[in-house]
Amino acid sequence: MSTLEQQFEKVRTQKGFIAALDQSGGSTPKALKLYGVNEDAYSNEEEMYAAVHAMRTRIVTSPAFNGDRILGAILFENTLDRDIEGKSSAAYLWEVKKVVPFLKVDKGLADEKNGVQLMKPMPDLDALLDKACAQPVFGTKMRSVIKSANPEGIAAVVAQQFEIGQQILAKGLTPIIEPEVDINAPDKAACEAILKKELLKHLDALQGDAPVIFKLTLPEQADFYKECLDHPKLLRMVALSGGYSREEANRRLSQNHGMIASFSRATTEGLSAQQSDAEFNAMLDSTIQSIYDASAT
Repeated sequence: MSTLEQQFEKVRTQKGFIAALDQSGGSTPKALKLYGVNEDAYSNEEEMYAAVHAMRTRIVTSPAFNGDRILGAILFENTLDRDIEGKSSAAYLWEVKKVVPFLKVDKGLADEKNGVQLMKPMPDLDALLDKACAQPVFGTKMRSVIKSANPEGIAAVVAQQFEIGQQILAKGLTPIIEPEVDINAPDKAACEAILKKELLKHLDALQGDAPVIFKLTLPEQADFYKECLDHPKLLRMVALSGGYSREEANRRLSQNHGMIASFSRATTEGLSAQQSDAEFNAMLDSTIQSIYDASAT
């Protein structure tokens, strides 16, 4: 089988979860601070990205991090441009760890309108997708945010996600479509009801044979997105932790059968630059096992 076919089968059939290691410009200082690296440890953007790459390298080179329990990892473009142990980050993940690489492609969020934040324009998307295709990258990820149950806003979010998703599919990559519902939305369940209708409508209209992946906020009602899960155009459904603690995210995830994790902060929670390698690896192993178990329901 080709690399792409091997990756497709792994993502489609294997137990496990996707680690989100894609904190970008705005979220990097916060991620580093939680890891025990304060802002006085770097003096410019390049040093900041070097520091966060050191953190990610420590995670992915750990013996605890491998393709037995982790299906894939989402990378930020800056990570894609860097090496891990002499290989490109994507090549290291796939060739050494058998973890399927995904690339975050969005450029952040536009200002809120109609209760949602659409994605900012991506004028250089084609060039970024070509860069991904030149490496063993399987798919992409892009995030919008829903903050209130506004049908017009939610329809716009899903339409934008699928429009760009179609462009990504045309390059032979698999898009992770992520219309995040803010966990603090006062009408979260109502947001989810509107979102599900829009997602099913666009899945039905998706052109071509290639499927997509959904990354969704853990819903208020267990198994709420089962109709999406059963749709032939959905390859996999993954969950974002969205600000929930790892314990709460795992609890909610275990109630949603067939949904697997794609946690960011909940994956790195408890890891620290000050830990010895033994402490770090033990913490990461325990974290990965807890998320793997919650994803196996």
